[in-house]
Amino acid sequence: MKRSTAEILDEYGPFPGTDHVHGVTFDGQNVWFASGNKLSAFDPASGSTVQSIDVAAHAGTAFDGQYLYQIAEDRIQKIDPKTGLVLNTIPAPGNGGDSGLAWAEGTLWVGEYRGRKIHQIDPQTGAILRSIESKRVVTGVSWVDGQLWHGTWEGDDSDVRRIDPDTGEVLERLDMPAGTGVSGLESDGADRFFCGGGNSGKVRAIRRPK
Repeated sequence: MKRSTAEILDEYGPFPGTDHVHGVTFDGQNVWFASGNKLSAFDPASGSTVQSIDVAAHAGTAFDGQYLYQIAEDRIQKIDPKTGLVLNTIPAPGNGGDSGLAWAEGTLWVGEYRGRKIHQIDPQTGAILRSIESKRVVTGVSWVDGQLWHGTWEGDDSDVRRIDPDTGEVLERLDMPAGTGVSGLESDGADRFFCGGGNSGKVRAIRRPK
């Protein structure tokens, strides 16, 4: 396993009216984050907030290229970012213990926090297609370039790790600096991960290893 310290490239926030960042996703231009009772988007070039949607937003967030997906307690809502309307709701696999959320290959990938699992589910029905065991509690989840990454945060220790999607084996680990944790996780498709900072109310960008 490769192990190194995460390199923080940028810090965004804390944002007005936001005391906690849960899920994080990226729509190709803006970073979206969940903060309890709203979903907000900011421009990573300027750090300024560009949009907010009033919707329950308690954990992971994902984007499929057109729509947002947001965990709200024990369900996952499909949201049109243009109108803010909830288009569909499906059950979340962890029954309220869900954490991270990612979109890949036409399906949703959902972290189950204390269950230490990542579930692949059908985005139409919520049916579980398969489950991957993780060795640590799961926070954010991200697929990028065929690699599955997830955040962990236990006590004062937090890291971002790449795991084998078939076996759950940890292949690579980026340890977050002391005092920084990862709640949500999403890649920009290039050399950065955006990490939700939990109760710091911040989002941090860290370098993605090549």
